[in-house]
Amino acid sequence: MEKIVLPDIKDFHKLEVYLQHGGYTAAKKAFTQSTDDIIDQVKRSGLRGRGGAAFSTGLKWSFMPKTTDKPKYLCVNGDESEPGSFKDRQIFEFNPHQLIEGTIISCYAIGAKVAYIYIRGEYHKWIKLMQKALDDAYAAGYVGDKMKETFGTDFYCDIYIHKGAGAYICGEESALMNSIEGKRGYPRVKPPFPAQNGLWGCPTTINNVETITNVPPIINKGWEWFASIGEPKHPGTILFGVSGHVNKPGVYELPSGTLLTDIIYNYAGGIPGNKKILCVIPGGSSMPPLRGDQIEGVKMDAESLRAAGSAIGTGGIMVMDEDTDLVKVLARIAHFYHHESCGQCTPCREGTGWLEKILKRLVAGKGSVSDLDLLITVANQIEGNTICALGEAAAWPVKFMVERFRDYFEQRVSKEISLPVANKVHSMRHTVIPVEEIKH
Repeated sequence: MEKIVLPDIKDFHKLEVYLQHGGYTAAKKAFTQSTDDIIDQVKRSGLRGRGGAAFSTGLKWSFMPKTTDKPKYLCVNGDESEPGSFKDRQIFEFNPHQLIEGTIISCYAIGAKVAYIYIRGEYHKWIKLMQKALDDAYAAGYVGDKMKETFGTDFYCDIYIHKGAGAYICGEESALMNSIEGKRGYPRVKPPFPAQNGLWGCPTTINNVETITNVPPIINKGWEWFASIGEPKHPGTILFGVSGHVNKPGVYELPSGTLLTDIIYNYAGGIPGNKKILCVIPGGSSMPPLRGDQIEGVKMDAESLRAAGSAIGTGGIMVMDEDTDLVKVLARIAHFYHHESCGQCTPCREGTGWLEKILKRLVAGKGSVSDLDLLITVANQIEGNTICALGEAAAWPVKFMVERFRDYFEQRVSKEISLPVANKVHSMRHTVIPVEEIKH
């Protein structure tokens, strides 16, 4: 199978090698077409966002106003802080120029003269690699005002790499824009949406790194070619980052709709010791987990995973074998989201702390069956009640892990306690919480 985003070409990160394999010809081709044509091709290709929401890329581009007296911006989201997700850094390291070419084509399509590639602050190595590639592209006239001579066009754009400051919340598009503006990474209330009121109050489009990297091949080979790969409703290849209890963890570029079991056993080498699978989180830690006995026949695309009760997310497949302590796993996930909550929304700020506290109690062997109901109650009161999706990111793993592994959690609790089970708590809204309980 042909790889679109991470081709098996030696030294492909170098500008001269990229040019030898048709680099920047897609941009030259794009500049001979109208912006409406470019947007239409991307829309017809079926390219969907690879950052989590799987929204139509061409449709998102079409939201950008055609005429405005304000400058337009493009933000390329490489904040990749989701536990279990490590695909974008492969592009920074092995295919940076296709990302740069995709960025200038995207800027042309939406009418942006400036693009920011926002990279996770902890990615020191990859920031340097990406900056080197960008400097080379500038020197060769593929970015900046020299583009006019290089491509024989009136259009040009500038690209800046913006280093994040180490906050998971800045992967949320509006918090990302606040971060670029030099503000605290707080998500914004929507509407207005970024296409109307984004960076510095100007129209802005935000796309994931992998999404933008798919653009040059679509322009070069045609939308029909791309639409024919993988699942018709979610076409193209996807970078699947496989981690956990597998023999060959890593990033695998495969057509959308590839069976989850094929990825685990045929590509990632199966489970060490031929153990059984207890749990799989298919799209990064914030997505609903699946039981090991649920994954047979599940395809890795947005529609199939939704039908299976989960979501594609970032394509980060986290595999856990039969000896995994799910209570400890869930406690660790809850700690992450509690730590990374920006604190703007009360349900998230307080609820994530409660989730972590209750799970720590279970890990310590001091929990009760009522704690399982309390976890679901708290998760339900976070979900849907926050400005951004971090609320769902924190609630879903807890809610669905406890619901789908209820027998496992009840068995763990019953083995660890001998005291009578406390009364179930049905609603946090009507529960008086002592101050000392919150402190501890």
